[in-house]
Amino acid sequence: MIRTLLVDDDALTLELHRSYLERIEGFEVAGECTGARAALSAVLERPGPGAFDLVLLDVTMPDGTGIDVLRTLRARAAAVDVIAITGVRDAETVRQMAALGVFQYLVKPFPFAVFSERLAAYRAYREQAQSTEGEATQAEIDSLLGRVTEPIPLPKGLSADSLERVVAALRAAGALSASETAERLGMSRVSVRRYLEHLVADGVLRREARYGTRGRPETEYRWGRAPENRS
Repeated sequence: MIRTLLVDDDALTLELHRSYLERIEGFEVAGECTGARAALSAVLERPGPGAFDLVLLDVTMPDGTGIDVLRTLRARAAAVDVIAITGVRDAETVRQMAALGVFQYLVKPFPFAVFSERLAAYRAYREQAQSTEGEATQAEIDSLLGRVTEPIPLPKGLSADSLERVVAALRAAGALSASETAERLGMSRVSVRRYLEHLVADGVLRREARYGTRGRPETEYRWGRAPENRS
């Protein structure tokens, strides 16, 4: 398991990232921090078998920046990988984080599909690194130095902002129909249904029939992939 430390000064963001990470195979939430100093202490005071493998690091915090944290970790030769997760977009910050060896730089907000894709890429990187022994080939070197920076495209007609709103509505409610989601977000039912079906195809949501007292059953959408039919 990839032991992961979550660092963010916002409690709701920590909760969201925890719920995201718990849904991805091969990762475990091994710690949480709400500030820069606490993050440094958590990493530097846990060497050896109990050490963290990965830090999901916020950039802006009340008692320091992600740049400060990463710079200190590198100066202390801490063998931990870092993925920046932040709302900060300015090029200079990105350049500094990249120069300090951040594995990826993920800008908030983002849907689970993007988070999952980036974490899966990191997991593949670790597996490649652990399986490479002796002298590496050029292809292996290229793979070990690879970074995922290209945005993950959405189907034509879907926007990342609207997708995030739909995701947030389903997270808050647990289960909604297309009509209920549309009413909450002030969007058309047809448009909302496209986003919901995209999330079903992505394995984020599952469809279930909701049986009322009258009329035809209504389709509702719930978190999680539908269970496999094993016979």
